[in-house]
Amino acid sequence: MTAGHTGTEARTIRARIILAVTAVIVAGLDLGVKTWAGRALNDGSSTDLGLLNLRLAFNPGVAFSLGDTLPPAVLLGVTGVIVVALAVFAFRFTRHAALPFVLALAAMLGGALANVIDRAADGLVTDYLHTGWFPTFNLADVFVVTGAAVLVLASWRASATADTGANG
Repeated sequence: MTAGHTGTEARTIRARIILAVTAVIVAGLDLGVKTWAGRALNDGSSTDLGLLNLRLAFNPGVAFSLGDTLPPAVLLGVTGVIVVALAVFAFRFTRHAALPFVLALAAMLGGALANVIDRAADGLVTDYLHTGWFPTFNLADVFVVTGAAVLVLASWRASATADTGANG
């Protein structure tokens, strides 16, 4: 084994640890806020925060309540498979990924995992962020969307850098 292989292996292990720890922190943060929202907002109250209101809602479906008429076990199974596929992809991808990609995948994985864990209890996902013009959502949704946006931007930037280097 050469020193180059040892450095690559150490970098891969470090990236995978960052992925796992960040995903667990994201999931834990969201589940903690969902627990708080379930207790603090269970009386139907709404707290105005300016652009956002805190208002408790329960979503039997996925994004925008899609699939809300499906049996909860079906939604849990499908979303569970998606989370496992994302975890496998993220684990494999981190071998050569830069830190922004690892963090973006961790945000997506942690958010998706939190929603699956929340759904497993009663077939519903707890939502608490309300804008008035957009469906009510939660912190896990914010992490999933932000992680996806960072992946797109980081991919675009990496592609632009590679194209500039190839043409320069």
